[in-house]
Amino acid sequence: MDHRLIALDMDGTLLDGDGTIPEGFWDVLAEARSRGITLAPASGRQLVTLRDMFGGELDPGTYIAENGTVVAHRGEIVSTTPLDQAAVHSVIDVVRAADTAMDLVLCTPTMAYLDRWFHPDSTGEVDKYYHATELIDDLHERVGDDVIKLAVFTHDDAETVGLPVLEGAAGDSHVVVSGKHWIDIMNREADKGRAFTALRGALGLERSQTLAFGDYLNDYELLTAAGTAYAMDNAHPRIKEIADHIAPPNTEHGVITVLRGMLGM
Repeated sequence: MDHRLIALDMDGTLLDGDGTIPEGFWDVLAEARSRGITLAPASGRQLVTLRDMFGGELDPGTYIAENGTVVAHRGEIVSTTPLDQAAVHSVIDVVRAADTAMDLVLCTPTMAYLDRWFHPDSTGEVDKYYHATELIDDLHERVGDDVIKLAVFTHDDAETVGLPVLEGAAGDSHVVVSGKHWIDIMNREADKGRAFTALRGALGLERSQTLAFGDYLNDYELLTAAGTAYAMDNAHPRIKEIADHIAPPNTEHGVITVLRGMLGM
């Protein structure tokens, strides 16, 4: 196996239909590590959340979190990409005034902030992705140079209803649909693909030595940055269009199936 760095999107990709890491993954992770291959979870999830999910002696140690705005390697945060503060204030105002129901999460590298406009019915969705949260009176008061992402939970469809509302408010920020009900807003220079490329450079690898798995629109740049791109069978049509290969669906543990075959397990 020539690949030395493998990025794994989480929801709809590595995680099964229940949103958990399949038990068979740990043997694959151990075998890859024994061969000097780095497996890097690449997710819109918070870094704290990813570390909780992978904690233990098999912790990969390398993560692309918050859709590429936070990169950690060997247990340390090695890169963050802040969001323009004027855009943050603008999005906060638009979400509060929107006719469609939306909830906003203001993200720093170590904490996610919610305010009093947050709807209690959204708690379950937010808790899946953000394990470190704090409720404050007003998100405007927390805006600073450490804000790396805004995550908007849309009660209606994110791509058709939420996206048109948010794109104008975010200025020249990068606005990406990361799930059926989630939209992430980041610095224009931030995405999973840029983070993956920077990580590859730090490891001294060629593009041909990298591989990535993904399923949704926030994985587009990640797959185009990889030497080999796998889309899940359950992936968004635009992701399938750019993939080199199609993996079985996440509900059938497609990532594990492909990696076991590559590793000869």
